[in-house]
Amino acid sequence: MSSKPVLYYAPRSPPCRAVLLTAAALGLELDLRAVNVKAGEHLTAEFLKLNPQHTIPVLDDNGTVVSDSHIICCYLADKFGGATDSLYPKDPVQRRTVDARLYYDCGHLFPRIRFIVEPVIYFGASDVPSDRITYVQKAYDGLEHCLASGPYLTGEALTIADLCCISSVSTAEAFAPIEADKYPLLSGWVKRLQALPYYKSSNQEGLDMLVSLVKGLLAERQQKQS
Repeated sequence: MSSKPVLYYAPRSPPCRAVLLTAAALGLELDLRAVNVKAGEHLTAEFLKLNPQHTIPVLDDNGTVVSDSHIICCYLADKFGGATDSLYPKDPVQRRTVDARLYYDCGHLFPRIRFIVEPVIYFGASDVPSDRITYVQKAYDGLEHCLASGPYLTGEALTIADLCCISSVSTAEAFAPIEADKYPLLSGWVKRLQALPYYKSSNQEGLDMLVSLVKGLLAERQQKQS
């Protein structure tokens, strides 16, 4: 009998939380292995053999190694979702729509969040420039338009696109609030995802850790400057 897929991750990380959400949606139990990025555990020779790009998350499914959260979510849905699973549709046209939303997350949403969070955690920043907050909020517009066709990002059914994007959007919202009157569909979508039975354990707990860390560091540095 094969062992559970191993996920190398950090609970605070939005991409890692996307994988946790996907696994939970599939009812799949993972063997979770925490990686301390700040301590450099992602740069060890052992980890570099798994992922030369030294990023997390990384999945090791009994020797099949998959890196990048979006690819991991696709892999898990393909392997464990069943023949007609709606999380990542088999139909090529429907799948391309899901892929487009995944690329929007990795190309627009998440990079803008990194510009807010990483300077604080890793480079000693003591504030978040207002233009970076505005830059994140501009990305909300694309999601608002996607939601015009249904309650989820690709229409009527929940997919891995929703699970990946909510990990980013929930993080972004802590620093760049969503204006409900400007983005009513996006605000409703966030509440819809928060109501998932596995949302709290798979996303909210790690999100709270990240927000607490970043806001705590900001407050501490600003106090020293005053």
